[in-house]
Amino acid sequence: MAPSKSLIARAASLVFKVRRREPELICPTRLTPSYPHPLSDIDDQESLRFQIPLIHFYKHNPSMKGKDPVNVIRNALAETLVYYYPFAGRLREGPNRKLSVDCTAEGVLFTEADADVSLKDFRDALQPPFPCLDELLYDVPGSEGVLNCPLLLIQVTRLNCGGFIFGLRLNHTMSDGQGLTQFLYALSEMAQGAFSPSIKPVWERHILAARDPPQVSCVHHEFDDDVADDDCILTTPDGITQRSFFFGSTEISTLRKHVTLDVQRSTTFELITACLWRCRTKALQYDPKQIVRMSFIINCRNKYKPTKWLPSGYYGNAFAYPATLSTVADLTENSLSYSVELIKKVKMNFNEEYIRSAVDLLVTRGRPHFTVTRTFLVSDLTRAGLDLIDFGWGKAVYGGVARAGIGEIPLVSFYVPSKNHNGEDGILVPVCLPGPAMDRFVIELDTMLNKN
Repeated sequence: MAPSKSLIARAASLVFKVRRREPELICPTRLTPSYPHPLSDIDDQESLRFQIPLIHFYKHNPSMKGKDPVNVIRNALAETLVYYYPFAGRLREGPNRKLSVDCTAEGVLFTEADADVSLKDFRDALQPPFPCLDELLYDVPGSEGVLNCPLLLIQVTRLNCGGFIFGLRLNHTMSDGQGLTQFLYALSEMAQGAFSPSIKPVWERHILAARDPPQVSCVHHEFDDDVADDDCILTTPDGITQRSFFFGSTEISTLRKHVTLDVQRSTTFELITACLWRCRTKALQYDPKQIVRMSFIINCRNKYKPTKWLPSGYYGNAFAYPATLSTVADLTENSLSYSVELIKKVKMNFNEEYIRSAVDLLVTRGRPHFTVTRTFLVSDLTRAGLDLIDFGWGKAVYGGVARAGIGEIPLVSFYVPSKNHNGEDGILVPVCLPGPAMDRFVIELDTMLNKN
């Protein structure tokens, strides 16, 4: 069966030139505090010690005639860093691998660029993988480290149609999706003339510190002992293929037909996640007796006594990623209802004690990485608001992650709000898999979404 054209979003073979000026360091416009700021015990886990790229595409706006997005954003960034001054510092590692921000005010890397391409030339390529991403978000040599390097890198690229591209690379130990959105919203406010952010940033990373003494009171399958015997993880980056898949109302309605009546009221997230886990597992052709793991991000904000626990304006990492397990045989031979029920059970058992227990585990075990073998991890960014950031030119045509995976680990997918070629709202999911597995994944997914 041929893959559905409406399901797969492919990047066109678009080639263009980008001319960059020398990167510069943007510092706060005023004197800022200079004492060390320790990160939380969620922030400094091994799993978050990487750089994550994001990208926003903006149309030409005639009402902004005479205004240069490069200068507007550059100047706004310097003002925003007065309030978010830790981003202008550098990470240092202390005893027991504890990370702190040395608030040196050295600045954020900023690159001005121009591209000989128009927004319309991207056509259906406005989704991961983006053409020429390395040119639109250039990794300045020597800046890519986690320690002693800039915590943010920003590139603003003018397009010859009058639009522009805003690219950003974040050291993930500093913020999660919601925290970064808060920073970008402040930046957009300053770009539009505000004197200060409407939401005042709050550091207070001690709130998410381990208890004394630590009490690991829950089972955390996301940190099970790891064994590197997963071909997906062992595949070199050159052997990994990336595609994006669109889920609109038609696809969600079809998925509901695959589940029993008692789980038909499942959320869109549960249905998509269960579907992807099942199809991905089939595509990777694991041994039927092996254990596979599904893990997903659950944000702590606005839950569990938020006014007492996480104050408004907190922009650190505030999430856990509980996991559920299944044998390959059970997952692939049962109906979709089986995997949906596993996901529901994880969500139902998630509470404040689970988060506290996870933080305690991270500290007692030396801040480990989550288990990667035969794991699929998803992060739902559909409500983060990254696509709503407006520097004065209007909302982004696309705003979100620049690719699937984290670093060189291809097991992570992000859910981002998007529109298909018909203008229908839906969810775009970038997926990374070894080439042959991706071919099988497309067939499995198409079969599920076209099966009567």
